[in-house]
Amino acid sequence: MNKARTIGSGSIRALGWFVIVFALMLSGPLLTLAFGSASMHGDWRTATHRPTGLAPDPRTYPDAVVQVYASRTFGWRGAFAVHTWIAAKPAHADRYTRYEVIGWHARGGGSGLAISDDEAPDAEWYGRAPRLIGDARGASAEAAIAKLAKVAADYRYTTYRAWPGPNSNTFIAYIGRAIPELHLAMPALAIGKDYLPIGQWVSPTPSGTGYQLSVGGVVGVTAARDEGLELNLFGLVAGIDFRHPALKLPGIGRIPGGALG
Repeated sequence: MNKARTIGSGSIRALGWFVIVFALMLSGPLLTLAFGSASMHGDWRTATHRPTGLAPDPRTYPDAVVQVYASRTFGWRGAFAVHTWIAAKPAHADRYTRYEVIGWHARGGGSGLAISDDEAPDAEWYGRAPRLIGDARGASAEAAIAKLAKVAADYRYTTYRAWPGPNSNTFIAYIGRAIPELHLAMPALAIGKDYLPIGQWVSPTPSGTGYQLSVGGVVGVTAARDEGLELNLFGLVAGIDFRHPALKLPGIGRIPGGALG
């Protein structure tokens, strides 16, 4: 009887700690909403998609470029997550090609994969300016571009789920793993980056500098040189970056070092 009580009280304490940790992680997105870093208002039909000047002008910059961007998602979801995409320009090309997965493109079924040179590589994402999270130039960019089209075409997911994935961030994390020349460390706010195929629990990180354990993108842990140490709980990620010292908090991002890290 006493043993049963001990096991029962231990389970209750463990559940209590779990609830406390989850509540603390959820406080970041709530603070983000409260202080206006994400908005409950706005109309996606009138939101802007203006270039932001982060991409070199192909008319004056002849070298190859590959850049990866992250911007908070539209509306209340921006308190939790960012949308990521990649833009590439071979040497002497006169425009960039954007590679991304877009949720509403998948409404009729399919992955939502979009590959286009119609939109500016560094455009606002529904009124929110992006942040540059990866930037390769010259020879390393050329090496990445040589693989990019095939890697994107081989993207395996035929469904889209905003949480816990596969989604736009799952795609960019997949690109990072497949193209080590990018040295890509995904932002902690990129919900879906930790999603792995069913039956796969362990994978190299997108940067290729460590490993992650993930159960469907819902629960997991990451340890890597570039990503640092991260804990994923229901898609909310908290962690420590040791290489570029910073805390990573759900909804907030890096402290210090910007709001998308």
